[in-house]
Amino acid sequence: MSYFADAGDVYGTLGRMLEILGEDEDLGIERADTVVRNQYSDPDAVITIRLRPGEEVRVDFGASALEPEIVITMKADVAGRFWLGEVNVPLALAHGEMVAGGPTAKVLRLLPLLQAAFPRCRQFLTEQGREDLAPV
Repeated sequence: MSYFADAGDVYGTLGRMLEILGEDEDLGIERADTVVRNQYSDPDAVITIRLRPGEEVRVDFGASALEPEIVITMKADVAGRFWLGEVNVPLALAHGEMVAGGPTAKVLRLLPLLQAAFPRCRQFLTEQGREDLAPV
């Protein structure tokens, strides 16, 4: 059974969390200088994020006019575990749990910037009452 009931649950949880992270200037995730499309399954959902220096972080749910440089495909549950720092990304890529397409340099620049957000993600999920995703 999936942690997420439907696409709306993915958008309301992971999508909202990404919006909040984008508003946190101290994290500086816009330094990744890319557009990332996350394609989830179980349930199906798509979140596209524009991370550009000097621009507001933009998060689109579903169809988006943003052209992604990086496309990451995974189950929504894997994404939930990723944001808690519980996914070994190289291993997940090797085993096909995650599939990443796009310039390798951009992907490598993105990961350390996102890892700095993991404690904030756990806090957000706990505040949202999602102990199923972020057990204490």
